Amino acid sequence: MTQTHHREAWSSRLGVIMAVAGSAVGLGNFLRFPGLAAQYGSGAFMIAYFISLLLIGFPICWVEWTLGRYGGQKGFHSSPGIFSVLLRHPAGKYIGVLGVIIPVIIYTYYVYIEAWCLGYAFYFFTGKLSLGSDVAAYSEFWSNFVGANRDGMTLEGGQNQVVIFLAIVFSLNFYLIYRGLSKGIELFCKYAMPVLVILAFITLARVLTLGTPDASKPDQNLLNGLGFMWNPGDVSKQLSNPQLWLAAAGQIFFSLSVGFGVIITYASYLTNRDDVVLSGISASSTNEFCEVALGGMITVPAAFVFLGSAGIVGQGTFGLGFNVLPLVFSKLPYPWFFGGIFFFLLFLAAVTSSLSMLQPGIAFLEEGLGLKRRQSVTLLGMITAIGCLFVVYNSKDLKALDTLDFWVGTFLIFILATILIILFGWGIGVEKGWTEAHKGAEIRIPSFFKPIIKYVSPLYLLIIFSLFILFNVFGWDPSTGAFQPSSYISDLVGETPNAAARLSVLFIVIVAAFFMVLIGTAGKRWDNAKNGANLPDNQDSETES
Repeated sequence: MTQTHHREAWSSRLGVIMAVAGSAVGLGNFLRFPGLAAQYGSGAFMIAYFISLLLIGFPICWVEWTLGRYGGQKGFHSSPGIFSVLLRHPAGKYIGVLGVIIPVIIYTYYVYIEAWCLGYAFYFFTGKLSLGSDVAAYSEFWSNFVGANRDGMTLEGGQNQVVIFLAIVFSLNFYLIYRGLSKGIELFCKYAMPVLVILAFITLARVLTLGTPDASKPDQNLLNGLGFMWNPGDVSKQLSNPQLWLAAAGQIFFSLSVGFGVIITYASYLTNRDDVVLSGISASSTNEFCEVALGGMITVPAAFVFLGSAGIVGQGTFGLGFNVLPLVFSKLPYPWFFGGIFFFLLFLAAVTSSLSMLQPGIAFLEEGLGLKRRQSVTLLGMITAIGCLFVVYNSKDLKALDTLDFWVGTFLIFILATILIILFGWGIGVEKGWTEAHKGAEIRIPSFFKPIIKYVSPLYLLIIFSLFILFNVFGWDPSTGAFQPSSYISDLVGETPNAAARLSVLFIVIVAAFFMVLIGTAGKRWDNAKNGANLPDNQDSETES
């Protein structure tokens, strides 16, 4: 038996586009986006959303694709390694470790939500989610299923079968990531993405034929539901709400997977012959179509038709997705079918995203420690399994999940995205970056994006981040000028701190410290990168023949 080694790479342009689009298309498209749109007045939210897409979404996307490919040509496929090349300073690799910490920690709770989707698909297809016309019944089912009533509830067995679905999705993710880029991630996404879109179209077609299902409530019809989604309303009042802009910018990050450390890793496997401009806009456009044309057009109008605006505003992402929508599907003919395919498409979308969250960690362990694929997958599996069990156990009010999502899935993503755009526009320089981005390009980025990337995007991000700190961390009330620390602060240092929140922050610190220690070891392997030399082929995948 002999062993051969080959450098990992994408097998086709379509494959990398589907993989990056799969990374972006996830629960944020079909749950988070509709929830935020309903919460912040839909039409007004869409205005802020598309402005954010233009000013930070597309620019950061192109920046990550370009920087990732550049680092890959220097022999690096992990965010720390790429940053060590870009900054050419010992601190670079420590800054780049954010691109590993963020996706690894997000995976620990994202895969838990992924298990909810698979469980709901199973229960719909088997007829166990026909709970009548009372949303309270669906809310109680969800609370029991995810263990929101008390800590450790999901590990007690009985009706709380979410751990079974969690074991299934966890195993599926690591089986696919073990198979590598082309045979695992790319192959799955090339089939899963088209199936996902087909299922979404089936669901959308049914929603668009709802008409006015309840003649006694003529205002609750499909046209008014679409109007609720798109009509701006009192634009001046709604757009003056800073929280709306924070939500829109945050959704862009979460939806496009920018600032995660994922795209920069994926792009590192490309060559100078690959068109990162076209690939970036193709993947982003696919995501936007799934989010706006499918996710938003399915969830919000369907909920409006059956429940009215009062029934969906204020529900939040999980309330709308796992309490309201099951009730909506129960009112349709063949609820088991439409409910089942909707939650199965959520499951497929979640898997394509969660796979992408594992690759940055794998890439770092392989090139930083010289581990083979099997070893790196095993080590990362242990780390994420511990984190996932922590989230599952501390399930009361989903406090651990919510805390990790705030400090990592929002706070750290803002930081990394800001660093990336400033590094491209001011560190490397827009002109040099522009030249790098257009190597092998069949289309060109419009020239007006040059000043946007250099001036507008960094300023926009800094303003949004400052507002985020003022409102969501320190709880500033502009009407009174008073500060009332948010629950994310009071849970940590208030008079009655929350143990799960404190442990969640401690978990973040431990994971960060662990990877920081590994960076020291990796740095010794990357000394030759200071002169731009390629690393030895230690991070290659291993196959046996």
